[in-house]
Amino acid sequence: MADSKKWVVMATAQTPTNIAVIKYWGKRDETLILPVNDSISVTLDPSHLCTTTTVAVSPGFEQDRMWLNGKEISLSGGRFQSCLREIRSRACDVEDKEKGIKIEKKDWEKLHVHIASYNNFPTAAGLASSAAGLACLVFSLAKLMNLKENPSQLSAIARQGSGSACRSLFGGFVKWIMGKDENGSDSLAVQLVEEEHWNELVIIIAVVSARQKETSSTSGMRESVETSLLLQHRAKEIVPKRIVKMEEAIKNRDFSSFAQLTCADSNQFHAVCLDTSPPIFYMNDTSHRIISYVEKWNRSEGSPQVAYTFDAGPNAVLIARNRQVAAQLLQRLLFFFPPNSDTDLNSYVLGDKSILHDAGIGDLKDVEALQCPPEITNVPAQKYTGEINNFICTKPGRGPVLLSDESKALLNLETGLPK
Repeated sequence: MADSKKWVVMATAQTPTNIAVIKYWGKRDETLILPVNDSISVTLDPSHLCTTTTVAVSPGFEQDRMWLNGKEISLSGGRFQSCLREIRSRACDVEDKEKGIKIEKKDWEKLHVHIASYNNFPTAAGLASSAAGLACLVFSLAKLMNLKENPSQLSAIARQGSGSACRSLFGGFVKWIMGKDENGSDSLAVQLVEEEHWNELVIIIAVVSARQKETSSTSGMRESVETSLLLQHRAKEIVPKRIVKMEEAIKNRDFSSFAQLTCADSNQFHAVCLDTSPPIFYMNDTSHRIISYVEKWNRSEGSPQVAYTFDAGPNAVLIARNRQVAAQLLQRLLFFFPPNSDTDLNSYVLGDKSILHDAGIGDLKDVEALQCPPEITNVPAQKYTGEINNFICTKPGRGPVLLSDESKALLNLETGLPK
């Protein structure tokens, strides 16, 4: 190892978040984070929802340190420690000939790391921020420490930080196989199809609340496993059959089956939360209104146009059959949930703004001129101004990537501290 205390070696990565269409809820092993059932998710386009993480190593660092969204946070938690330990144990030699730096495998145990992470979306509000964050931590450290493991093997490490993180190591549609081994070696993620496989899909997220949720997923899951009989039935009888049908629907791009399974599984997950003692309420009145509007529209069309799914929070993830349907969906959402009069439309609809153009909406006057959807019979329909923080228009996206542009790094190359 080079003697100088001055050198810093860094790696920066970007990792997407993912939204489960067949839900993971409940662990059979709390420490290793082993689930009670398989799950399937769609990876979201990282240009709209992602975590960027820079990791750095230097003999001058005195301890492992981490900053999330600019604030230093403790790394003492068991989940961070599990990931760091697993990665350090697999680290390989690293050489930077240009800088005259050589780190041998045995050196990694003594060296400390600095980690800076930034989410371009709300943390802990039910948008799978921990999934993207822990996946990005594992992916960037694996690159820094020159690990030889493939993405599935890395997913088994990310899983020990946050269960759903294992699914963010791939793009497209991803399956987390629950596995059978007690040590968790076969509980890992595999890619079902790449993001291009079903690229007609458009996803609109209604951010109902960007606040942290009252019941964390971790404690909610634990309470469900201990008290919900419905969870046991779901894991044993329902999910295994749904997984087979969902894989088939994705492979065949069968939207009707996909939508039916996605909505049913989301509703059953929230039924498990209600079946928990004491009951857990992740959705709110706005969430329920969105479900009702989507159900009415789907029924009036005779076949599903939009699938809805809600994770452990009130935010709706709406998956439209194609771009044309997505434009009609956005019109409906803006009709029922218009922004406050002082809100800038540009900050109300985020992500892929071209869908606004497809929907024929250029400004707030266009929103005010929207007609009540034909499937709504009780006219005049009630509007719920200000109930939505914003909408994010996105699509299925790619897996993690290493960023070679040093200007994107979150740590200073000289000091290894946040910029």
